[in-house]
Amino acid sequence: MLAGLAMLALGAAPGYSAMQAMATTHKSSAHRGHAGKVAAQQGGAPVIMTSQPGSALDKEARKLNADDLASAARHHETPLVLIGSAPLSVSGKSMGLFVQVQSASLCGSAGCSTDVYLQQKGGWTKVLDSVSGPITLLPTTHGIMKDILVDGSDRWIWKKGTYVDTLVATDLPGFKTSIRRHQAAMKKSGHPVSE
Repeated sequence: MLAGLAMLALGAAPGYSAMQAMATTHKSSAHRGHAGKVAAQQGGAPVIMTSQPGSALDKEARKLNADDLASAARHHETPLVLIGSAPLSVSGKSMGLFVQVQSASLCGSAGCSTDVYLQQKGGWTKVLDSVSGPITLLPTTHGIMKDILVDGSDRWIWKKGTYVDTLVATDLPGFKTSIRRHQAAMKKSGHPVSE
């Protein structure tokens, strides 16, 4: 029901039709049902994300996602900010903040993405960037942190201070070489390149 309300609110955003919102709501509700069954079989706890305007966590989420909010404003949109929180560590002492900013310009064909932040030393550190789909905290752990299941089948584990994906991408012949050539060309032309 919350997803439906969120999508109806998104449907009111300029440039985003109510039909798109309803179609997305139906599709994501059916998908969440399957993902929820998979998570339940694995004994996980779903992360529930809601709009909490004016709360302390909402204020933090807005600060952490200021660039996305500014981008939506440039498109004359008022995005919906959904947040959730849950302990990520086994001890329960390390709190995670889950943030999803919804607007027509920020959400793509895979839906809206969620960022995950870990509270550390009085601030928030991004530990999982731009994942799409329902999120479940699993009872399994790596190190001292709980594993995260995204979209019912994509498991993320804690490694070296961040979450890493366990899905292995297929290495297409020549693909890595092509990327290296492109990065070298970009560097040579003076454009910044992330590696």
